Amino acid sequence: MKIEIWSDVMCPFCYIGKRKFESALDRFPGKEHIEIEWKSFQLNPAMKTEPGKSINDYLAEVKGWTREYAEEANNHVTRIAGEVGLEYNMDKAVVANSFDAHRFVQFAKTKGKGDAAEEQLFKAYFTDGKNTADHETLVNLGEQIGLDGDEIREVLGSNKFAEAVRKDVYEAQQVGARGVPFFVLDRKYAVSGAQQPETFLGALEKSFGEWELKNPSPVIAYAEGASCTPEGECN
Repeated sequence: MKIEIWSDVMCPFCYIGKRKFESALDRFPGKEHIEIEWKSFQLNPAMKTEPGKSINDYLAEVKGWTREYAEEANNHVTRIAGEVGLEYNMDKAVVANSFDAHRFVQFAKTKGKGDAAEEQLFKAYFTDGKNTADHETLVNLGEQIGLDGDEIREVLGSNKFAEAVRKDVYEAQQVGARGVPFFVLDRKYAVSGAQQPETFLGALEKSFGEWELKNPSPVIAYAEGASCTPEGECN
């Protein structure tokens, strides 16, 4: 059974949601029958890559916050990340457009490395403070998961996989993704946000039970939780 996950590397709750979903999947008896596909979603397609700018300054500018409020918001999400074993260093985060990072993931998917690529990108952005728009950074991340560096350079130096990214963004609109992370199970049920593992586990059990019985339904049921929207609102 396929589970599609719409996400953006710069979304703090997407990494948290990944961990919570993985916790549920580890407890799910049918996990060997689950196929995961990561899908592209850009929270801010117009964002300019500005390696020298503080993420707190950036958020203050685009949201009209004070710098102190932006810093506290990032401290808050850092505490939530810590609860699931993640280390966020938001003071090191690089303001970067995510389009090429998504193309990198699309390429990695063709090599069976989509999940590994997402993990590398999240860690690079939130923990290590790397510029995820920089091509050599992406090459290095790819090589760490067994991808060929020259192939990555060739992809990033061209327009390859750009259409795949745009297709995912369009599909997000079709399935009702108003923010990320957004999990779609067997194209029948959806879980929106970084839900608790129990919520994911319940959705897994329900959708997988129907998948086993080959009883498709067009109904998409939603569970609301913490997520990030294209307007940059993360809760």
